[in-house]
Amino acid sequence: MNTTRPEPTTPDPSPAAADAGRVVLLTTSHRVAPGLLSWPAWQALRAADRVLCADGAHPQLPYLREAGTAVDEAAPTAEELVDACADGRTVVVVATGEGEPALTDGLARLAGSGRVRMPELELLPASYDLPGARLLDLVQVMDRIRAECPWSSRQTHQGLAKYGIEEAYELVEAIEEGDRDELREELGDVLLQVVFHARIAEEDPEAPFSIDDVAGGIVAKLIHRHPHVFGDETASTPEEVKEHWLRTKAVEKRRESVTDGIPLAQPGLALAAKLASRVRTAGLEVPLPQAPGIGYELLALAARAEAEGVDPEAALRAAARAYRDAVRAAEGVAK
Repeated sequence: MNTTRPEPTTPDPSPAAADAGRVVLLTTSHRVAPGLLSWPAWQALRAADRVLCADGAHPQLPYLREAGTAVDEAAPTAEELVDACADGRTVVVVATGEGEPALTDGLARLAGSGRVRMPELELLPASYDLPGARLLDLVQVMDRIRAECPWSSRQTHQGLAKYGIEEAYELVEAIEEGDRDELREELGDVLLQVVFHARIAEEDPEAPFSIDDVAGGIVAKLIHRHPHVFGDETASTPEEVKEHWLRTKAVEKRRESVTDGIPLAQPGLALAAKLASRVRTAGLEVPLPQAPGIGYELLALAARAEAEGVDPEAALRAAARAYRDAVRAAEGVAK
């Protein structure tokens, strides 16, 4: 018995997929000025058969229309969008701030069904965040909290001061514990204190300033105190960098004493070490005061630690943690 094999089918020279068209989901960042789009984005917009946007108040629309791009204010379903791409048409969807989750979910369901001829799908970022752009979000969130939160709207610099101290100590603890996740969180908490105080300062009737003034001030200070980076000075060692810093700082502050500017309210060991550091750096010969009492003994220990390059506060905290662990062990409590 003769059997003949069926001839293999020949692929359609004009695949259906080629006629299904193309969907370009154009995303933009609200942290970048409207109208500043990438060149690939402008190319996609100019080549599109239709440009759609569900948000009639989208900040990009005036700039697109000014550039000659017609934009239809429409929020098509996934099925309607697929139909709009029939016969090889390209449709660009300018995404809203949420990123069009309903539309993309619908397209995914259609593609997964296997019953619909799907257009080519492309996600095209039209603008990118620069490093530090998320700080703008923090400023915006702080603005709203200050305006609408019953607790935050009543806070003052004086009332928040204690939280700044607490957050600083929690940051130090995260650093000493070596917990990276905790470190990231505590850095955020410290940053919140800065933004919160700056937001309160905007409302001062006599001497207001903003977070931009704070950032501008520290930028100017850093540039001025790093002439070896931004100027003509040279520095090849950390000691030379510190010398530049101290020299420019002395000119800025016009201090009469090496002790000027040292906060006396800081913890005692840190205060003693800071005083000893200033005296040593200035090349002064000032004997430590001698008197009976543990305070003078601690002063001498702090000065000795500073001279040996040891942070007495950190050293005491490390010893205290060891003592805490010993106590817990004696209690039978897990570390």
